[in-house]
Amino acid sequence: MTTEQPNNPLHGLTLEAILTQLVERHGWDALAEQIPVRCFMFEPSIKSSLKFLRRTPWAREKLEGLYLTQR
Repeated sequence: MTTEQPNNPLHGLTLEAILTQLVERHGWDALAEQIPVRCFMFEPSIKSSLKFLRRTPWAREKLEGLYLTQR
């Protein structure tokens, strides 16, 4: 059973979809400037970044916030 979330602009989006869209739009270098974390600066990949973002709530919040401002 899914719960409707009309006030959540991220409802239905996966973290991978958000990250992929931001990387396609800005590239890893620009993303690393906005959110300075190692997984964006050194040998970045979707897989390693997702692993880090899932374990680090503050970084995930920054990524989601960046996505929302870029919509």
